[in-house]
Amino acid sequence: MEEIDITDKYKRELGVKTVEDSKVVRYKVLMHEDINGYGRLFGGRLMEMIDEAAGIVATRHCTHVVTTAAVDNLQFKKGAFLGDVVVIEAYMTYVGRTSMEVRADTYVEDRATGLRHVINRAYLTEVCVDSEGNPITVPYGLSIESEGQKAEWLGALKRIEMRRKRRREGF
Repeated sequence: MEEIDITDKYKRELGVKTVEDSKVVRYKVLMHEDINGYGRLFGGRLMEMIDEAAGIVATRHCTHVVTTAAVDNLQFKKGAFLGDVVVIEAYMTYVGRTSMEVRADTYVEDRATGLRHVINRAYLTEVCVDSEGNPITVPYGLSIESEGQKAEWLGALKRIEMRRKRRREGF
């Protein structure tokens, strides 16, 4: 595997962390307050849970306050229903100078078999900020240790460029 070394691009005062160092797995049994008028998990509630999980991942990685700057590729693939066990797995995919990207995969877990079915996938950009909300340098880089992690990193670079292009074009 070609090594991706981010420590040369941005000097990191505290070194690097691995993807596993900040990974979050969150479980939730869906209750009546999570369900919309059509009997399914309310999309806004799921977005809130995803945002919280991503924020925790980013905070664990940078050890500072973070704020969500963007949500990319939020895809609702299937519904979830009252009583379902929802699992959100969120982990770091990219670290820039002041921002980080977190991937959040959401599953419904079958109570009888333990098998998980994907219902949502999202990428969130979190920015490391100081006490006044100003962006600050992320003190830790990200150690890329597998081909899958490398693919996520390269995908993040593409998403960053797409966001820049959309801004230039006024979207």
